[in-house]
Amino acid sequence: AFAGDPRFSFILLEKNVGKRKAQIVAIRRSSGDLVLNVDSDTILASDVVAKLALKMQDPAVGAAMGQLAASNRSDTWLTRLIDMEYWLACNEERAAQARFGAVMCCCGPCAMYRRSALVLLLDQYETQLFRGKPSDFGEDRHLTILMLKAGLRTEYVPDAIAATIVPDRLGPYLRQQLRWARSTFRDTLLALRLLPSLDRYLTLDVVGQNLGPLLLALSVLAGLAQFALKGTVPWSAVLMIASMTIIRCSVAAFRARQLRFLGFSLHTFINVFLLL
Repeated sequence: AFAGDPRFSFILLEKNVGKRKAQIVAIRRSSGDLVLNVDSDTILASDVVAKLALKMQDPAVGAAMGQLAASNRSDTWLTRLIDMEYWLACNEERAAQARFGAVMCCCGPCAMYRRSALVLLLDQYETQLFRGKPSDFGEDRHLTILMLKAGLRTEYVPDAIAATIVPDRLGPYLRQQLRWARSTFRDTLLALRLLPSLDRYLTLDVVGQNLGPLLLALSVLAGLAQFALKGTVPWSAVLMIASMTIIRCSVAAFRARQLRFLGFSLHTFINVFLLL
């Protein structure tokens, strides 16, 4: 439908070289001031480009992301939970980070970048290694951190809505979360060097995001050991986890004005017994 339109240029690579290298080929052939990255399973609202571009008018902003939602939200109980997880990740985590000038990961499904900065960072982006091998995961987080290292701000635009397809079965969901977790822990090492130059809230946020799951895992293991060795239920740990879950979900339900967020409590069981 678009092949004959002179405004479009399609780049067909000889083989699947992965998302990162495909991005780099497209960026090097681009000519506009701004580059929009959209995943193939994502549908943008008609005003997304305009709203992200408006945020990018500030030359100090290197990247901006929109709000993500699950396009297949109503398919299964899991897709409903993931849709709420995306809302929390965008409107709590990213929104709070943006308040202090540094969204730590501009998500791949919908992110706009300043091309002049991208061109300068492409060599670093292309040659990233993990355990001595070229990296093939965590592109969006790494590119965001490179933007921050270059001294640019990264922003969140809540009314730029993008709907993406999310996993509807536990197996693919857990594999996706494992990839993202690897990326988070790996690129935190890069982020640590950035933190002195960023607002102190970001230090609290980054440390909390990485230590939180580890401390929760430690609590669960200690509770299981107590139950196995002493035959007693670790009620203090159970009540603490339950209280944190209820508070988080209640705040989200209040802020979103949607009672469905109380149902996000179910995600705690997936988190504690599978993701950790």
